[in-house]
Amino acid sequence: MLGLIASFASVMMTIGYIVLAVVVLLLMITIHELGHYSFGKWLGFKIDEFSIGFGKALFKKTLKSGEVFSIRLIPLGGYCAFAGEDEDDTDPRAFNNQKPWKRLIVQFGGVFFNFVSAIIFAFILLIAFGYDIPKVSEVDPDFQTTIQTNDIIREIDGTPVNFITGDTANDLLNNHYLSMTEEERENYTSVTIDDITYRCYNNLEMTVERDGELQEIMVNMYVYTEPNADGGELTRLYVGLATVPYQHTFVEALARCVPLAAGFAWQVLVFLWELITGAVGIADIGGPFTTISTIAEYSQQNIANLFVFLPFIAANLAIFNILPIPALDGARMVFTTIEWIRGKPINRKVEGYIHMVGLFILLALVLFVDIYHLFI
Repeated sequence: MLGLIASFASVMMTIGYIVLAVVVLLLMITIHELGHYSFGKWLGFKIDEFSIGFGKALFKKTLKSGEVFSIRLIPLGGYCAFAGEDEDDTDPRAFNNQKPWKRLIVQFGGVFFNFVSAIIFAFILLIAFGYDIPKVSEVDPDFQTTIQTNDIIREIDGTPVNFITGDTANDLLNNHYLSMTEEERENYTSVTIDDITYRCYNNLEMTVERDGELQEIMVNMYVYTEPNADGGELTRLYVGLATVPYQHTFVEALARCVPLAAGFAWQVLVFLWELITGAVGIADIGGPFTTISTIAEYSQQNIANLFVFLPFIAANLAIFNILPIPALDGARMVFTTIEWIRGKPINRKVEGYIHMVGLFILLALVLFVDIYHLFI
């Protein structure tokens, strides 16, 4: 009976995290559409409807301006419908009757709001949980080290610890070991701890912040190798401490939130390039259901993970929507720019067909990758 209750509680908790993941994804999409809506209202565009979700309307309210606000059944999207966006309209406030520069601002509004939200979420992440800069939470007494509890590790071998530049603490530690010469690797002392014999090197330089002051210290690095499943050797590195992410002060978080959001955006661009070049495959991408599953899984492990996903997904949506792919904002901006240069639009019907085909291809791709993930 107790096992049944525990299983039921576990299932309900999992469902709760899935609902939370859906809410997160819906929030990001709503922020995007709110960008279009806000700039459209500011520039005097006629807006027919602002919808959260797709499908059958669960709630509808018509505002005094004539705009319809709705909440719909399928919580995997949303839209801001402008009058005359996809067809001719005689109303001077209709989308296609507005000047090209105004339309470009409105089309860019969603991307802009997504990136601003990525900055805000990055600020919250840094001040509430921290991210990439490690703070020493525990020192293992079995390993001799000059590191102390609450030391903030700022640099390793003179390189600042910084996710934005790809220099995480683990990466810098590995780089230090790989850059050692043969002579340096032979200059060690043997230390046995818990029946494991380590090679101990005293050549790791760290800059730590201790009691508000920066100090350069030499740290022991403990190394041992063990056989792996492929018949080779696996090298493990230790410095005898455990860390947690350093929670930034208000001023520090304010200074780093923009670069951190830009770093997340850059990682998205790097991933897209690797996808184009074949460095990553289809198993590494996913649609909304895969995204929801991933957010739910990692949030259940640690709620701090959710706050890592927030700026990353916001930056992801910003980059993805600016791409010149039919049906996305980037492609619409391309058509508007061409119209501005030519002085007249490309045939509206042709543009509409291009966006419609692009939408179907995107939906098919999203459906395919989600189904693919179900069977791998």
